[in-house]
Amino acid sequence: MADEKEDKPSVAVALKYDRTREPAPKVVAKGKGTMAEQIVRIAEEHGVHIQQDANLVEILEKLDIDTIIPLEAYAAVAEILNYVYKTNANAKNTKRT
Repeated sequence: MADEKEDKPSVAVALKYDRTREPAPKVVAKGKGTMAEQIVRIAEEHGVHIQQDANLVEILEKLDIDTIIPLEAYAAVAEILNYVYKTNANAKNTKRT
């Protein structure tokens, strides 16, 4: 997730979620300025979905690395994960046809 101005993120937070190992997504990287740009660049290079949500990033940037997201962020993150899972499933189905 990135809060962007002029196509450059001022803040970015990266989440990871493994439903088989974790009860909820957790923060795995965060940064401002150049660090935010690097997080976004690496995500793009690896085909990771990037969601821009200034309100959500404001909550998530306050968390420590390896911290599970707080309850107030669940709904927003769940919507993002739902979109990502559907997009990935559609991409897999498209490759099979």
